[in-house]
Amino acid sequence: MKTVFLLLCNIFSIACLGQTGSLSGIVSSSNGTVEKPSIQFGKHKLIADSVGKFLLQNIPAGSYPLIISGIGFLPYEKKITVVADSVVQLKITLISKEKDLDDVVVTGTLKEVKRLESPVSVEVYTPVFFKKNPTPNIYDALQNVNGVRPQLNCQVCNTGDIHINGLEGPYTMVLLDGMPIVSSLSTVYGLSGIPNALVERIEIVKGPASSLYGSEAVGGLINIITKSANTAPKISADVFSTGWGEINTDIGYKLRLNEHTHLLSGINYFNYQNKIDKNKDGFTDITLQDRLSIFQKLNITRKTNKVFNIAARYMYEDRWGGDMRWNKSFRGGDSIYAESIYTNRWEILSQYQLPTIEKLMLSFSYNQHFQNSAYGITQFNAVQKISFTQLTWDKKMGKHDWLLGTALRYTYYDDNTAATADADSSSKKSKPQKTWLPGIFIQDEINFSGKHKLLLGVRYDRNNHHGNIFTPRIAHKWTINQHNILRLNAGTGFRVVNLFTEDHAALTGAREVVIKNELKPERSYNVNINYVNKMHLSGVGAINLDASLFYTYFNNRIVGDFDSNPNQIIYNNLQGYAISKGITLNTDISFKNGIKFICGATLMENTLTQNGKTAQQILTEKFTGTWSVSYKIKKLNSSIDYTGNIYSPMRLPLLSSHDPRKANSPWWSIQNIQLSFSGIKNIEIYTGVKNLLNFLPGRNNPFLIARTNDPFDKEVQFDANGQVIADAANPYALTFDPNYVYAPNQGIRVFAGIRFLMK
Repeated sequence: MKTVFLLLCNIFSIACLGQTGSLSGIVSSSNGTVEKPSIQFGKHKLIADSVGKFLLQNIPAGSYPLIISGIGFLPYEKKITVVADSVVQLKITLISKEKDLDDVVVTGTLKEVKRLESPVSVEVYTPVFFKKNPTPNIYDALQNVNGVRPQLNCQVCNTGDIHINGLEGPYTMVLLDGMPIVSSLSTVYGLSGIPNALVERIEIVKGPASSLYGSEAVGGLINIITKSANTAPKISADVFSTGWGEINTDIGYKLRLNEHTHLLSGINYFNYQNKIDKNKDGFTDITLQDRLSIFQKLNITRKTNKVFNIAARYMYEDRWGGDMRWNKSFRGGDSIYAESIYTNRWEILSQYQLPTIEKLMLSFSYNQHFQNSAYGITQFNAVQKISFTQLTWDKKMGKHDWLLGTALRYTYYDDNTAATADADSSSKKSKPQKTWLPGIFIQDEINFSGKHKLLLGVRYDRNNHHGNIFTPRIAHKWTINQHNILRLNAGTGFRVVNLFTEDHAALTGAREVVIKNELKPERSYNVNINYVNKMHLSGVGAINLDASLFYTYFNNRIVGDFDSNPNQIIYNNLQGYAISKGITLNTDISFKNGIKFICGATLMENTLTQNGKTAQQILTEKFTGTWSVSYKIKKLNSSIDYTGNIYSPMRLPLLSSHDPRKANSPWWSIQNIQLSFSGIKNIEIYTGVKNLLNFLPGRNNPFLIARTNDPFDKEVQFDANGQVIADAANPYALTFDPNYVYAPNQGIRVFAGIRFLMK
């Protein structure tokens, strides 16, 4: 009997062994091997070998989840079925986290935190993204960011600002390394002088951020973070030119001054001196420019590893646009029209972490911006000085992560117009605008569990002209699981308007400035819901989805009235409200075959309601879309990038009901293609075509600039009320007007360039 029992046990054991299988595979990436990827299959765990190979044996037949992860890569997840007496063989390619949620961001909460963990939604863009469509400056580079549009405001001098979700440029705050150095007067020309070569990344927060950053961060903010001298490449260079004759040169180099000190230097030079008039109106199609920007950043490594850096930048620019016959001898005269602007700007900024046990960060910045310009016969000379200092204390206590800070901002502004004239002075002596803005803020980020975070914050500012201002905010992040995140943000914002710094219409110097009442700061109330989803699909690759619903209500909007009285500029708070609302979606898809899509779309509505009447805000589209399609050809060491944007119609500024120009823009799109070759050590060569569709805003319009034949209005007839009289020489009753502009007036053109990088 015992012998029979042993025989049955042996037969059962053999049968059980026959019910197992094996799993083998190799793990790689689009760039080669993956360093020590970890494999988890059901309850089995192991580390692959140096070339990514792995083998699991004696696995009971059945279906199990397979999870493969590697440092710097998205996890691979799939359910695998093991069949008895067989080997399942796999070949797996991991996707790089090139634009994943593990990026470290600082803009949303004023402290370093992984983007995945931030309760505030922050979009991050690296130089890799901007190289898909090379541009000479940050202003132009932002054209392929969803919901962000560089808006030209003048057809002659090509001034511009940055719109976020349809809101005008003054509602966007631009920071350099967290310092508010680009604002007011400098937003007109300062943005074009920031070179791309020194940018480490750009962080964008859409919606009010005034509780942390104060005035101007009402519509959103853009934080341009420069490279660290410690980690920057030794030498970098990027030179390209276009078929129109534009030449852009970026050069960067790093010096090791001693064991603890590194110096990063950068030079950007842009030149365009080719007069082109393809629409035959006698005026330049785009502005001629000669610009030099020099940047230096010093990083000092301290024994305590605490932060200490100092950076400085200088920019000079000479630009003009106008009559093709113009030269500098006509500057300021009334015979041949042009707009000529000389800009001198310098800035310094520093961060120093105090040598204390507590984490205390002291930040400082100072800049001076000088503008010497002539708009026809109108001379406009202005100076702006901004000093800013801030001290923050970062402290974790249990579930609470505190941030306390105090800031002081001083703005000095003066120009030669009636806007700053001393009303009590018979000598018309200038009376500069001086604004003191001290403030304090406190923020508490509460981590209730691994899934919920609550952020509470409030800021108090004291404006010497407008008094006390409070701006609270609240944010909640719910990590549903490792693939899904939901954020809710709400708060208020405020903006103290800097009058006259950007209004070309106020540059006549003859208007009387009238402020009807004591102007109140503009207020906004905002709510934003953000949803993020990460997916890994078998046979496809990685898909990231980022969707947001936004709603902002504005009151106390300050609007300049230039129409009621031609001899006055009348300022008053809006008798009504404004609303900005919409939905935006960003997605990036990485396929295993090397194709990558980055696409975005925003559907929005921006309205202005006054005296019971609601209208779409001028120069604001209702739909915008952007895309980038990239494909790497590994065998040829090449890549192809196809980028573009598309905009729906927007309401345009007309002079009167008789103006023959279109009241609304058409659907329009700017598309580009680039081919790059990187088969030579340290060198990348690229070429392509910009504006593939050759779109021009002058199509289907009789003209863009009104009355280029009479830019000084010498032949315009006015009635007793200052209104234009129609006659045979002026049948549409127009005056000279360069403000009818919504898209670049530059057609199709080729470009070619070369990049050099030595690490």
